[in-house]
Amino acid sequence: MNGSYPMTQEGYDQLKTELKHLTSIERPEVINAIAEARAHGDLSENAEYHAAKERQGYIEGRIQELNGKLSSANVIDVSKLSGDKIIFGATVKFVDVDTDDEKCFKIVGEDEADLEKNMISVNSPIARALIGKKEGDTLVIPIPKGTIEVEVLDVQFLD
Repeated sequence: MNGSYPMTQEGYDQLKTELKHLTSIERPEVINAIAEARAHGDLSENAEYHAAKERQGYIEGRIQELNGKLSSANVIDVSKLSGDKIIFGATVKFVDVDTDDEKCFKIVGEDEADLEKNMISVNSPIARALIGKKEGDTLVIPIPKGTIEVEVLDVQFLD
């Protein structure tokens, strides 16, 4: 991974917590499971051994991925942001001009995105369409079913 990886402090803390859990709890558990499975003898037909080795591969890969993301993290303090243009960290309220449906999303880092919490990735098509726009702007956003035309109602920077 090259370049900086934007995320909020909350997203950074979540990744740190996951990394700590993987290194201090899951890694030792899988090492014990492998040792236990080895004690059962013939490894070629030992399902527990193969499952534990597969899990170990996943854990080690995820640890490397998290270390990479954390080392290139660009933690952005949303509370210090301001302005009227939509950028990373903005909470944006907009309305579909055809249906009058209002939506509100916060633009966050890739690993923080959670539609149930109305948090969308800065790399999502919706966020990419919104970035650079400001209150009162009308724009077309690509969605799976085609496009929607929306008007930006509000841009805020909330923690």
